[in-house]
Amino acid sequence: MTGVLDIDLAPVVAEQPDPVLFATVSGAHLYGFPSLDSDVDLRGAHLLPAADLVGLREPQETRSRMWERDGVEMDLVTHDLRKFVRLMLRRNGYVLEQLLSPLVVHTTGTHEELVALAPGVLTSHHAHHYRGFATTQWRLFEKSGELKPLLYTFRVLLTGIHLMRSGEVQAHLPTLLGEIDAPAYVPDLIAAKAEREHGPAEVDHARVRSDVERLRGALDEAQQASALASAPVVHDALHDLVVRVRLEG
Repeated sequence: MTGVLDIDLAPVVAEQPDPVLFATVSGAHLYGFPSLDSDVDLRGAHLLPAADLVGLREPQETRSRMWERDGVEMDLVTHDLRKFVRLMLRRNGYVLEQLLSPLVVHTTGTHEELVALAPGVLTSHHAHHYRGFATTQWRLFEKSGELKPLLYTFRVLLTGIHLMRSGEVQAHLPTLLGEIDAPAYVPDLIAAKAEREHGPAEVDHARVRSDVERLRGALDEAQQASALASAPVVHDALHDLVVRVRLEG
């Protein structure tokens, strides 16, 4: 975490009401374009007691909390292990980015097992997640002209292309720029975002639209040529993991 965050996040994990199986940093810090006033997005999984799942009360499978700590805005979201694994088995690149984030605040043996099984849930259909996410962010950019949704548009398209080509989840935009033929002006956008969280993108909109369309086409081609499976191949292994960890408590 050195050089990324200036506060100790371990106490945040210790304060949670149920055991935390892992917690990582997501959001702009993971994507490689935090601004000076970016909040800290913590994501992970917790473990509910078995009694919470077999009784009459609805379990709190997702916990969400926002607060300020040492002058930094914190945003923590964790899912119970069963829900998190179910999300993994969908074409949800977002939870895989959280699971595989190199910015680890807290880890356990269960986290290590989930990471080891993650390649078995990757499919060519994850391209739909990144395509849809890019469409949403592009619409926000067209409406607002702001820098943040434009950077997100480029980030998710490049992550999707990289995943389809390599089978690897890589969410860090500066790293992706060195591996994929991205527009030459993107580093300038990252530098501008470092100075301010919100504000207009000073770009040629026609050129940007053309570049985004090109990357969408590259994502389509990468999906068609991808060697990734069409469906997860570790469903049973993940089921066994959830049962074992739950019963062990």
